[in-house]
Amino acid sequence: MGRGDLTNAEWDQLESFLPPGGVRGGRWSDHRRVINGVLYRVRTGVQWRDLPERFGPWETVYKRHRRWSADGTWAVLLSRVQSAEDAAGRIDWHVSVDSAAVRAHQHAAGARNAPPAGVPQRGAGPGTNRVDPASETGRPAGGGGQIGECLGRSRGGFTTKLHLVADGRCRPLALVLTPGHYGDGPQLERVLDQVSVPRTGVGRPRTRPDHVLADKAYTSRKNRRYLRRRGIAHTIPERFDQQRHRRNRGSRGGRPTGFDSERYKKRNTVERAINRLKGFRAVATRYEKRAYIYLGTVTLAALMIWLRT
Repeated sequence: MGRGDLTNAEWDQLESFLPPGGVRGGRWSDHRRVINGVLYRVRTGVQWRDLPERFGPWETVYKRHRRWSADGTWAVLLSRVQSAEDAAGRIDWHVSVDSAAVRAHQHAAGARNAPPAGVPQRGAGPGTNRVDPASETGRPAGGGGQIGECLGRSRGGFTTKLHLVADGRCRPLALVLTPGHYGDGPQLERVLDQVSVPRTGVGRPRTRPDHVLADKAYTSRKNRRYLRRRGIAHTIPERFDQQRHRRNRGSRGGRPTGFDSERYKKRNTVERAINRLKGFRAVATRYEKRAYIYLGTVTLAALMIWLRT
C-alpha cells in the first residue's frame, strides 16, 4: 500500500457503497486500485498519463473519475459517509460558510461548448442532488464557455471560486462552484440548500443546521431574511456602512442585528476546512477543463477528509 492509498478501515467503509457491475454489462476494473489511482492524482496533481503503473492503465483511472463525477457517484459516497457520522452523533451542526479562490492552470482553458462524448451530463445519483452540471456548477442549460465552466477573470488570471459549508469539526458538508469573480453573499442561499445528510433509518434528510457563522460578505438583508425564514440561528457581523445607514433612518432602520463575538470565534473552522481541501494539489490548482470533473475532484478530497477525521 502506497502513502495516501485507502487503508483497510477506509476501504471497509466505502466498499458496500460502490456501484456493482460495470458499463454495458461488463466488469469494472478493481475498484480499490482505481480509486487509489484517482487519489494519487488528486493528492499530487500529476498529469493523468504520469500515473504509476501499479494503478493500471491511466485511461481506466481517468475515465472512471470522469464518469463518477458526472453521474454523482462521488457525491453519493460522500453523503453515505456523512449519514453514518450523523447517525453516530459525530457531526457538529454549528456550521460555517465561506469561499476560496482557486487559480486555474493554463490547461484548464479551452473547453469546447459541446459536452464530452459518452459522458452523462445530467442526473445525480440516488439520494443526492449535489452534482448536476447545469445547476451546481453554473453551466447554462445550452452551452459551455468560460462562465459555463466556472472560470472567471481576476487580477491573477482565470480563477474558480469554491463555496462550502463546513461543520464544527472542519469537514465540508456541501460544495458549490462559481466563476472566480462571483461574490460570496449571493451564494449563501445556494450553498446552504445543498446541505442534505440522509438518515440511516426512516425520515427525511437533515437539511437545517443548528447555527450558521459567516463573515461580513454575507451580511445582506436578503440573506438574513432567508435564514430567519428557515428558522436558522446565525451570527454574521454587520458592515459599518449598513450600521450607519440604519442609524440615519432612525426608527425606520429597524433594530440592530444581534452579534455574539465569542461564538463568532468558531468561524475559523471553515478556514481550516479550506486549508485541508487545498492540501490536495489538484484542488489547490484547477487543471480540469470541465467544471463537473473539477467538482468531482473536490468532492473526492472532501470524502477523504471525512474518512480520515
